[in-house]
Amino acid sequence: MLLEPTPDQEFLKETTAKFLTSQMPVGELRRLRDDPAGFEGSYWRRGADLGWTALLIPEAQGGGSVSGQGLIDLTLIAHEFGRHAAPGPLVPTNVVAAALCASALHAHEVGALVSGNATASWCMEEQGGIGGFDRMTAEVRRDGDEVVLNGTKRPAESAAQADFLLVTAKTGRGLTQLLVPSGTPGVSLRQMHTVDLTRRFAVAHFDDVRLPTAAIVGELGGAAEQAEQQLQLALVILNAETVGAMERAFEMTVEWAFDRYTFGRPLASYQELKHRFADMKSWLEAGHAIADAAAAAVVAQAPNAGLLVSVAKAFIGYYGVELIQDCVQIHGGIGLTFEHDLHLFLRRAAVNGSLLGTPADHRQRIATFAIEEEPPG
Repeated sequence: MLLEPTPDQEFLKETTAKFLTSQMPVGELRRLRDDPAGFEGSYWRRGADLGWTALLIPEAQGGGSVSGQGLIDLTLIAHEFGRHAAPGPLVPTNVVAAALCASALHAHEVGALVSGNATASWCMEEQGGIGGFDRMTAEVRRDGDEVVLNGTKRPAESAAQADFLLVTAKTGRGLTQLLVPSGTPGVSLRQMHTVDLTRRFAVAHFDDVRLPTAAIVGELGGAAEQAEQQLQLALVILNAETVGAMERAFEMTVEWAFDRYTFGRPLASYQELKHRFADMKSWLEAGHAIADAAAAAVVAQAPNAGLLVSVAKAFIGYYGVELIQDCVQIHGGIGLTFEHDLHLFLRRAAVNGSLLGTPADHRQRIATFAIEEEPPG
C-alpha cells in the first residue's frame, strides 16, 4: 500500500473501508456462506458508486481516477477488500471493463459494468495453471460471418453470476478474445467449491458457441499482447488484496499476543515469538514494497512490468499463506476454530495464491523472462 497517498487517495481508501465495515461485517460474511452469488446486487451497485469499477476507464466513457493513475487507486480498494475479506468480482469486472473500453463496439457493456448494473468474468485460466498462453486448449475459429468457440475454462471467478464472459482462447498460434453474453447457446456454467466463504468460481464450458465477428475484442488471432496486459492488471489487484489480508491477520495476532497471558506474562514477551513476529513483519513489508513496485511498473508500461508482477505473485502468493498460517499457530487452538475470524483471511490468501498462476508457475515465468533478456553469446 502506498506510503504517502494523496488526500484524494486517502479519502477513497477510507470511504471503502467504512463502507465494507458497515456493509460486510464478519457476521454478514458468514451469512453469505451459502448464498449462490456471495453478495447482493445492491451492495455491488453501491460499491460502483464509490468508484470500484470506474478507475481503469477513461472519463469520456464514464470512468475516471482520483490521482490520474487508476490502477494505483484500485490497489487501495483491493487492499481494503483483503483486510475485510470482502465479496464481489473486483478483479474480473475491472479487467474486463478495461479490455472493452478500447473498442467503441462495446460502449454499452462498459457503461453497464462501470455503473454496477452488470458484472463480468474473465475466462482465461484452464486446469493445470497458466503455464504460458501457448498451453491453452480452448479454441476460436472463424466460420464465414461468425466465430465458433470450443473449450473449457476453470476457475472463472463469478462466471455463474456474470452478465458477460470475456474468453481468451487460441486461434492458430495466436490468441483471440471474445465477449460472450452468459446466456449464449452452447455456454454451460457449473459452480465450483472453494474454501473462500464469499467468492464464487465456476467451470465454464463452451460447446460450438457461435457468435458474430463483432464479439471479437481486438483482432482475431492478435490478442496475445492484450491478454498479457490483462494478466498484469489482474495480478496487481490480486497481490494488493492478499497484502491487505496479510496485514489484518498480522494486526489481529499482535493484539492477541499482547492480551494473552501465560505464566503471568504476555505471549508477546517470549523471545521465540518475538523472532517469529520479526519474520512475519519482514514478509509483510516486503509484500507491500514488491506489490507497489509491480503496480508502478504496470502503470508506467515499463519493459520489466511482466517480470515484476510475477516476482510479486511468487513472493506474496507464498509468504501470504505462510504468514497467516503462523498467525493461526500463535493463536493456538482457538485459531483453528471456525468461530474465530482468522480463517477468513487465510482462506482469501490461499485462494489468491492459486489464482492466475501459483508461486511455482510465476517462478517459471521469472526464469523465462531471465532467459529472454540474457544477451547472446
